[in-house]
Amino acid sequence: MLHKFETIALEWITATALAIEIIAILIIVIAVFWGLFQYLQHVSASRYPIVGQFTEYRTTLGRALLLGLEILVAADIIKTVALETSFESVVVLGMLVFIRITLGWSLIVELEGRWPWQTEPKPTLKEGDG
Repeated sequence: MLHKFETIALEWITATALAIEIIAILIIVIAVFWGLFQYLQHVSASRYPIVGQFTEYRTTLGRALLLGLEILVAADIIKTVALETSFESVVVLGMLVFIRITLGWSLIVELEGRWPWQTEPKPTLKEGDG
């Protein structure tokens, strides 16, 4: 009875990890096409400067990549902890997490112009404000 339960649990965990990975990939793919659609729509309508729209498109992609990376890390953790608990799999997980964190930090620097651990700059008061 216990063996059957373990088999069912492992199958469920495997399916869950795969579903999480698929969600992450869908988020990234949908953001790429949705952002491109919006970019082309705004550029063709010439409502905004192309540079501003390109920056907005990059921001959309960056945020989708950040979210997708975070979700992929969650799927990797589930797979490693529940399914592949060996020293080698933990080392591979550590390398994947390190690479994804590095990518995430570089995306944050690109999007926000600061490191993730830095506080956001406070707005400066203009003369006459107060």
